[in-house]
Amino acid sequence: MSRKYKFHNPEGMYFVSFAVVYWIDVFTRTDYCQIVIESLKYCKTNLGMEIYCYCIMPSHVHLIFRAAENNPSTLLGRFKEHTSKTITKAMSENTQESRREWLLWMFERAGSKSSNVSDKQFWQHHNKPIELWSNHVIDQKVEYIHMNPVEAGYVDKAEDWRYSSARDYAGQTGLLTIDFIE
Repeated sequence: MSRKYKFHNPEGMYFVSFAVVYWIDVFTRTDYCQIVIESLKYCKTNLGMEIYCYCIMPSHVHLIFRAAENNPSTLLGRFKEHTSKTITKAMSENTQESRREWLLWMFERAGSKSSNVSDKQFWQHHNKPIELWSNHVIDQKVEYIHMNPVEAGYVDKAEDWRYSSARDYAGQTGLLTIDFIE
C-alpha cells in the first residue's frame, strides 16, 4: 500500500472515503443506511470517534473524523468490519431484498479475490485518508462532502440529503449528532 494512503498523524483530523466493492449501490435501502448511522453513533459514544462531517451516498461513504484515542486506522477498521458483517447479515436475512442472492454472490466473489478476506468482502480495502491540516483544506472537503448528492443530481440543496451532516451545518437536526468544525 502506498504511503500516501496511510494515517501518518494519529492526532490528525482526516477526510476519508470508502466504497462498497464494485461500487455497488447498497445504500439505496434505508435499512442499510441506518446500520451505518447506528455504527457511527456507537463509534462516537463508545470508541472516541469525533465526527465532523459525513455523507452516505448510494455506493460509498465520506467522513471527516478524528480519533480521540489517537488510533484513526484501528477505529476506522473496526467501523468497517462491524458494518460489513452487520449489513451482509441484514441482507442475507431480508426476504424483501430483491437483489439478495446477487449482492451476496458479489461480496463472496470479491472476498475470494482478496488474500486477507476469509468470506465476504463488503468494503473496498482502501480509505484514502487525507489529513486536514489547514482551514482552506477543511472547507474544501466539507464542501465536497456536502455537495456530493447535489453534484450527483439526487437533490437540489445539500441539506435535503437525509444521510448527510449538511443538515446540521444548515441549522437543522440531522440523523447523527456531529462535532462542528470550529
